[in-house]
Amino acid sequence: MAIDISVIIINYNTEQYTINCFESILKFTSKNLKCEYIIVDNGSESKSYFALKNYITSIEKSVSVKLIRSHINTGFGAGNMIGVNKARGNYIAFINNDVLFINDCLTILKKFMDTHKHVGVCGPQAFKENHDLLPTIDHFASLGRELFGRKVLEKVNPKKYPKRKILYKKPQIGQYVAGSFMFFSSQDFNQVGGFDTNIFLYHEETDICKRLSKINKFAYLVPEGQFLHFHGASTPKSVDLKIELKISLLYVIRKHYGLVSFYILLTYLQIKYFFSSLIKLKNWPVFMALFKQAPLSMSLKHKQKIHPL
Repeated sequence: MAIDISVIIINYNTEQYTINCFESILKFTSKNLKCEYIIVDNGSESKSYFALKNYITSIEKSVSVKLIRSHINTGFGAGNMIGVNKARGNYIAFINNDVLFINDCLTILKKFMDTHKHVGVCGPQAFKENHDLLPTIDHFASLGRELFGRKVLEKVNPKKYPKRKILYKKPQIGQYVAGSFMFFSSQDFNQVGGFDTNIFLYHEETDICKRLSKINKFAYLVPEGQFLHFHGASTPKSVDLKIELKISLLYVIRKHYGLVSFYILLTYLQIKYFFSSLIKLKNWPVFMALFKQAPLSMSLKHKQKIHPL
């Protein structure tokens, strides 16, 4: 039997978010869709994993769901790629576990993708838990975006850089859609090689959508679909994550824009964080990482521990 959509969700020590997310998907998704659900436990502590496993065991007779255990936290891209290895759907939906459906997003996105073959990835409209708007489309990470900011780009070239913080009524092209909910054509996702597993966390959206654009496949917001995102719940802020953000940013800039852009941005960030660290001491570790050029070898990817059951 052909599978319409493979839904992939990552759990990392936040099993209740994962269960709530999954329950909301089951509640709102049409029974006419043939979906398979793949939950990847990305190196959680045993307590989190077994709580999730017990839940899956209680429902697996009524729904097609697989729970895959990784004994080490592989990060966003690699964790999702573990799920991709088991995916059979014509489409793949990557959904953060801190998401709640408020309508039948999967049916809406599938119908849109079925009739828009130039679209490689799309996403529904995100809202905060209080129902305030969350930007869903965004502009590629680039030297221009980092130096001048999004608002300047939107004013200078609104066609290339459509406004992010407005509620669209019709589907809207963007440079990429937010990683909290990405709905891909499996064929296009596979053609560009999926997520770059060198990236542990952050900027995966720019990277894969940049590669999709090179085969003339584009990213769209489909505002008819809507969901709530408990923004940041799955990745609480820390200095380590701030450093990780810079590591991923500089990696993506170098990969897609070359050494000149990389060194211009690196120098800008080094100066910025040197002076900011004089006022905020917590920025000093970020400056030191940038002073060392924030290589992939400093990534949290290389600091993960194996969690055997």
